[in-house]
Amino acid sequence: MENTRPPLPPFTAKSAVEKVRAAENGWNNKDPQKVSLAYTKDSQWRNRSSFVNGRDEIVEFLTEKWQKEIDYKLIKELWAFTENRIAVRYAYEYKNSEGQWFRAYGNENWEFDEFGLMKNRYACINDLAIEAKDRLFTWQGNIRPDDFPSLTELGL
Repeated sequence: MENTRPPLPPFTAKSAVEKVRAAENGWNNKDPQKVSLAYTKDSQWRNRSSFVNGRDEIVEFLTEKWQKEIDYKLIKELWAFTENRIAVRYAYEYKNSEGQWFRAYGNENWEFDEFGLMKNRYACINDLAIEAKDRLFTWQGNIRPDDFPSLTELGL
């Protein structure tokens, strides 16, 4: 039997926002093994041009991602939801090994099982090179503080 990952479907506006923030916090901690536990054992992803299947591949994908995307900081925002699906928009900032900063903009569509685990994740992402002085995601530590502005508040 799968572990449960509340909040569980069917989602309400409140529980969908909670689910999005939990995902943001998880990814900002940058622990691939822990993040993988939010997905079903056979979860399927499309992330840009990569196709990822199952937790082992999720761990491998995220490990490689966060080795290349240094000082990664992410903000997610609820876009829409239904009973067991959530759509989000997000942005994240990171620098590469040469010190070039980027802001990535994207949208994701998520589908959950009855245990609150994500079974499908479809992500579309675009990267924009930015100057260090143009960074907006400047909080200390991994988790975005509750009083730090949202994407909408930042004008993104």
